[in-house]
Amino acid sequence: MNKMLYGWLLAACCGLPSAFAGGSVDVLAQPAVQGPQALHAVLQDVARAGARLVSVGERGVVLLSDDNGATWRQAKAVPVSVSLTAVQFVDERNGWAVGHAGVVLHSEDGGEHWGLQLDGKRAAALEVQAAEASADEGRLAAAQRLQADGADKPLLALSFADARHGLVVGAYGLAMSTADGGRSWQSAMGLLPNRRGLHLYALARQGANLYVAGEQGLLLRSRDGGEHFDALRSPYDGSYFAAAVLPDGRLLVGGLRGSLFASDDGGDSLQALANPVPASLNAMRVAGGQLLLANQAGMLLRSGLERFAAQPVAVSDGLPLTAATAAADGAIVAVGMAGARRLESSSLSTTTD
Repeated sequence: MNKMLYGWLLAACCGLPSAFAGGSVDVLAQPAVQGPQALHAVLQDVARAGARLVSVGERGVVLLSDDNGATWRQAKAVPVSVSLTAVQFVDERNGWAVGHAGVVLHSEDGGEHWGLQLDGKRAAALEVQAAEASADEGRLAAAQRLQADGADKPLLALSFADARHGLVVGAYGLAMSTADGGRSWQSAMGLLPNRRGLHLYALARQGANLYVAGEQGLLLRSRDGGEHFDALRSPYDGSYFAAAVLPDGRLLVGGLRGSLFASDDGGDSLQALANPVPASLNAMRVAGGQLLLANQAGMLLRSGLERFAAQPVAVSDGLPLTAATAAADGAIVAVGMAGARRLESSSLSTTTD
């Protein structure tokens, strides 16, 4: 796979300002630093919590906006200083964020305060327990290596169906699930047909259908909300970094060099879509009645939901975009290496060839 892109995803997006980078600070015990520099952080994801926007990024930074992305302020309390890679809210108060060191954070006040629910050490211990119970010697050996490595594996994606049921996934096949809002977690690694431990980059869900997309064309599907998974045949050997399910049930996956595929039959077959910008796709999301795709070239691609016809908009002077969503007033907010950008309707009408 593209080593430079992988390095950016796991280093720049999950930065190592910590003992993992040879320092002496325990980033799992060090709260995110409060200060004006947070407003200039690299941001990895953005989500809606009711009318509020919540964005997460490097060194445990969580930024909040209550004016549709016009201004931002730092969350009041984040218990870790690892970089955060993804965030989701199921309502205006309850949300989760994941990140480096196998971290899962939970907020029950719209992102103001966060508590630590899981880290890589506990995740590894859970996988060892599950592997021992499975009597699978190969899985147990891999679990013991995971535990010996310590908390050095990032979580890269999450999907909560509601305030109780969620799945988080990441590098080297790391996967954990909860059925009680994160009060307890179980290893889901044995549920996924991923014996090679490929990196898991994206999740997409609609009803009981749950999809996992990852390294080297890995595509997995569950039709029962994550109880069982099957491997899907992929038309592409490169890595998928983004996935979404449209309101009509169509599945879209995308990744390296702008590769983009759609399925009308739940992933049984996939067809290539024309992407006008051959830059790797970092995220895609259905928001504001449209499909939003963020790419490595700093461009946002927008499409209607009935027919895919991407309209690219230059956002960040070539610096990578990592995610985008629609604000409560209909404006689009994109985040990435250049921080957060609010896109007014006038800028959205500007397209490039």
